Amino acid sequence: MFGEALQPRPFNTHYRCYSVSMFPGDKQAVENGGKIIMPPSALDVLTRLNIVYPMLFKLTNQRANRHTHCGVLEFVADEGKVYIPYWMMRNLLLDEGELVHIESRSLPVATFSKFEPQSVEFLDITNPKAVLENALRNFACLTQDDVVALNYNDRIYEMRVLEVKPGNAVSIIECDMNVEFAPAVGYQEPEKMDTTSQLPEDEKEDMIPENVGFYSFQGSGNRLDGKKKNLELPQEELLKRLPRQKGIPDYDYEVGYIKFWRRAPKTNGTETKVEEIEEFESFKGEGTSLRQAKSSKK
Repeated sequence: MFGEALQPRPFNTHYRCYSVSMFPGDKQAVENGGKIIMPPSALDVLTRLNIVYPMLFKLTNQRANRHTHCGVLEFVADEGKVYIPYWMMRNLLLDEGELVHIESRSLPVATFSKFEPQSVEFLDITNPKAVLENALRNFACLTQDDVVALNYNDRIYEMRVLEVKPGNAVSIIECDMNVEFAPAVGYQEPEKMDTTSQLPEDEKEDMIPENVGFYSFQGSGNRLDGKKKNLELPQEELLKRLPRQKGIPDYDYEVGYIKFWRRAPKTNGTETKVEEIEEFESFKGEGTSLRQAKSSKK
């Protein structure tokens, strides 16, 4: 009946596939994204079929049973040919001039994706999430288990699409998608090494602070028989019996800050003086006498 919307019909055909290196136009615009270049006749057919926008396609290598999804960048290719990125040809296991099956598809909008860097060099990037977001602007869709190529600072980084939601293939045009990263291939967690366990025993002793302060009963003794044997305790044996003096922890320590104490903090505009620790001196007290001074007897 009149007034009813025409139902879209599927686009289904075969083309000879060539890499971007064979394309006479701008190669970087195609190689750095996930879109292909199709012939002008394909646009005429798609218009008559009332294809739903954005135009998304499924590419299939029927010989190797491999497939992926992509968008279209331009309709300027030679008739009977399509030009696709080199990384897409590798995923499809296609050689130059082989037949590729192309059919139109409508994909759900992406909500989640997870990527696995194929090299640990990707971890050297300062903000990998921003780099990935900027690179995905040249893509129209993502397919699970594809290995996509990202160009950043004149270097190619490969990323495997481990997972996408809500389907195995999703559209990323004007979407709000959460992105996660899996550990890069070949990445190993750094092992925590106990440096003190690898040090010799003498070096461990050097790291322990020496005891300071008063040592009781350090004097020499006298024997009733007058002999001078075993009158003094060796210094090493004395140190073993004394408890180690521990440092005072900084209870105001904050993670990420290193404090260098050069002088005492100021209080009310004046500097507090650090009290000097006086060394212990025995018999320093004042004595008293039972006898009163003669001057006090009157």
